[in-house]
Amino acid sequence: MAARSRVTGAGLVLVVSVAGCGDQVAGRDRLPPAGAPATSAGPMPTVPADHVSARPGGLRAGSLETAPPETSLATPMATGTPRPATGPPRFFVAAPPPSGHLPEGSKTVVQTPARAAVHDAGTGAVVAEVPLPPGVRSSWHQVAATPDNRTFVLAGWTGPRTPLRFFSVTLDGDGRPGRPVLVPVEIDAGHTPSAVALSADATRLAFAGPLLGGGGQVGVVDLATGRRRDWWSVEHPLVTGLAWAPDGRRLAWTAGPRGIGVLDLARPGTDLMAATALVPLPGEGLRLMESVAFTPDGRDLVYAAGNIVEKVPAAGGGEPRVLARPEVPAGASLSLRFGLDGTGRHLIFAHGAEAFRVDLADGSTTPLPLGRSGAGETPRVAW
Repeated sequence: MAARSRVTGAGLVLVVSVAGCGDQVAGRDRLPPAGAPATSAGPMPTVPADHVSARPGGLRAGSLETAPPETSLATPMATGTPRPATGPPRFFVAAPPPSGHLPEGSKTVVQTPARAAVHDAGTGAVVAEVPLPPGVRSSWHQVAATPDNRTFVLAGWTGPRTPLRFFSVTLDGDGRPGRPVLVPVEIDAGHTPSAVALSADATRLAFAGPLLGGGGQVGVVDLATGRRRDWWSVEHPLVTGLAWAPDGRRLAWTAGPRGIGVLDLARPGTDLMAATALVPLPGEGLRLMESVAFTPDGRDLVYAAGNIVEKVPAAGGGEPRVLARPEVPAGASLSLRFGLDGTGRHLIFAHGAEAFRVDLADGSTTPLPLGRSGAGETPRVAW
């Protein structure tokens, strides 16, 4: 069997929610207790030893104190033909994590698996559940999409203290997902990304998260081979949002309240800041940011500062312009984690049992009930 290529020691903090009732997801069998064996997902590609970079601070290779940078992906750019938007989105995918609860008198959390679902973008109605590939027992809290509203990559939970997996699905014209395809890379148990993004040509997946030893990491994975390229920084401990430029040569990222960076994927090395141009954002006070997206022409960046959606030139040198002030429900997050559709006009975010569709042309907000997709913890959504 070929050696497994993993996002080893990523040091990304994983918090499993024990709030909410595991019986809220109807028709799901309870998962076995922690320590149960996981189903093998098959062999992984070998990462050539001569492509492994030096570790910072003298930490040994494979140390869990930090993520060993990987440079097995020689060309991280995504220069294939983009999948263009053909109009407003017809569907969106909601990806909830498994729900957990503590049975009375027990000290063991029981996890109830959940499946991601395809929803109608106009009404929120469930079109179909997303099938899980072999070895994946539940949806997880990450989903990304291509501009054509047909191809999605999701994260999957494989069991207690076992790796997370990524898998892709493609929707047909009626929104029905085809056979799921595993991405040949694993994320070690206890280390999960804080953000993911799918390139417009559907060949590369970007992920980001904090490192336990301090700093943050951004990585790019080839969906076909599992080879990856990592960048990292000790200056920015938490990258909360990622977005591919339409040309596949740049990645925009947000670092909490610290601003937005644009990563040049052609730059050599693993130093995130050396390959990044920071986009200055004038303003007073601390404004939380969790998401960013390029406009379809690649010239501007759309982001949410708190609950206000703004746009700024990706190259810097311009003043932000307010696009919308979405109506958010009481108790909603202080910042929006959103998905922008391929036309650049429609934005979606979720809170509780509802998704919210925002028209950036007129600023209107339309709630969309999620049904069983919103039965537990708020899912992540993308279109």
